[in-house]
Amino acid sequence: MNSKLRLMTAALLSASAFIILPAYADKAVSDETIKDQRAALAKSTKGAGFGPQSPRDIDTLGGKNTRAFSEAPSYKVMNLCNIHFHEGAEHKGGEFTTYIGNGDGKGHDTGFGYSGTLTAAESKPLDREIGGLQSGDTIEVHYVHTTAQVQPGPTLGSCLSDSIGNPQLRVETQVYVLVNDDDAHDFVELTEHKLVNGVHQAVNIPTNTGAPVQYEGSTTGPSYNEKGSPFQVSWSVRPKVAKVNIHSVGEWFKKNAFNEDHAHGVRNLVMNPDLLSPIQ
Repeated sequence: MNSKLRLMTAALLSASAFIILPAYADKAVSDETIKDQRAALAKSTKGAGFGPQSPRDIDTLGGKNTRAFSEAPSYKVMNLCNIHFHEGAEHKGGEFTTYIGNGDGKGHDTGFGYSGTLTAAESKPLDREIGGLQSGDTIEVHYVHTTAQVQPGPTLGSCLSDSIGNPQLRVETQVYVLVNDDDAHDFVELTEHKLVNGVHQAVNIPTNTGAPVQYEGSTTGPSYNEKGSPFQVSWSVRPKVAKVNIHSVGEWFKKNAFNEDHAHGVRNLVMNPDLLSPIQ
């Protein structure tokens, strides 16, 4: 791997290496801390040439960042390279608009939750949490795709290759609410992947959760709360939430091609119009 690719990989890894732990629940930072982080992000990116950033409110169409980069093609002609998820939706909008809270300022116990209602049975707490997750929690799953010729694998570094140093990236995004219901979606099935027409595909991404909101943005993760992400990503975010059996998430943690065993942290919602692309 060449030195430039190592640096890109290291930056991508740092953006996603944040584990969710219940112990952070009683360490929420103040609104002033979040405000200071937003101010630091604005200062560090002003005039620096950063492209549009993520995550964002998908119901807000405005944005002043018009730095040009080519929209990635349909994910159906790209290679699935990674699947991971965040506890709390990173994006806001559609059926996930309930603010979870400020969290610890480092991506834990924050983001947005399902704004609908669950039955008492669906939200019945587990006797023991699964990877820090409990019934009723909301997760945002990122099905990451690349134009590089790669195999699905651990971390976002799997989306890069020595042959193509600047592949196009697309993230197909689905928000799920975890329910204590064996009849809900099976997460193992939702993340099933195989070769289709010569490219790796996640074959069971939901198709009934609304037309995806598509926009140009960046990689996410709380390491970018105070600095801009330099990686360009085309996003497709579905506005409706699907219910998934929380026990099936535990089964996926036991064995998956991505070595995932926990939920990742959440970047602060990007609200500065200078850092948002206009949604067409």
